[in-house]
Amino acid sequence: MWEAVYILDGLLKNRSDIQPDTLHADTQGQSAPVFALSYLLGIELMPRIRNWQEYTFLRPSSDAVYEYIDPLFKGVVDWKLIKTHWQDLMQVVLSIKAGKLMPSTILKKLGSYSQKNRVYQAFKALGQAIRTLFLLQYISDRGIRQEITACTNKVEDYHRFLDWLFFGHDGVITENDPEEQEKRLKYLDLIASAVILQNTIDMSLVVQHLCAQGYKLSQAQLATLSPYLTRHIKRYGDYVVDWRNLPQPWESAIELPIDIVET
Repeated sequence: MWEAVYILDGLLKNRSDIQPDTLHADTQGQSAPVFALSYLLGIELMPRIRNWQEYTFLRPSSDAVYEYIDPLFKGVVDWKLIKTHWQDLMQVVLSIKAGKLMPSTILKKLGSYSQKNRVYQAFKALGQAIRTLFLLQYISDRGIRQEITACTNKVEDYHRFLDWLFFGHDGVITENDPEEQEKRLKYLDLIASAVILQNTIDMSLVVQHLCAQGYKLSQAQLATLSPYLTRHIKRYGDYVVDWRNLPQPWESAIELPIDIVET
């Protein structure tokens, strides 16, 4: 099953102080209903879509004609269907906002009998209209394409980082129990977070040392750093923990010098 069904769940489960409103994914992280649901939830879905020309571009009306890109459009937005079921769409969104159901639950339920369900068809019609606007912006704005590619690459780098850490059984979860599977994923995320924290502290100390020696580092140079370093980690090594050797407070370790050159 495509990850598009589940992509909104993690964002809505987020209870941290940082509440993002933009969601990046690859081709499998999007679909017309997901575009519609993201739009109604106030989330800007910005996926990196392969073969975008294969998707349906919809005109706002049958008499709309465009001088240079008219061949892209293969249909017309079904505004009547969207208007008829607008209240139903909003009821679904309010239920999700109230925490009564997750986006994946409603998407799977509606998608299982999509040909007969008019609410699903309304989600699809609205999503195709939203996706048309996104694709037009995507193909016309190089800056947006570069931003989406950069953000998606960060996610893929993190996935490769997880794969490297999850070396037992070649990264395959051998448990059939859903609770045990969830434990494996949470433990993996905990280990990854610990390594990322240590990498960040180590890099910060190096940056402080270079600045103390008179090197001028710009924000553009710092932006190329990544916390997903693995060359210095011995996955199969023996680790001895000395409880008497207390680490320094991490807050002071990651304070960057104030004289970083802005660009």
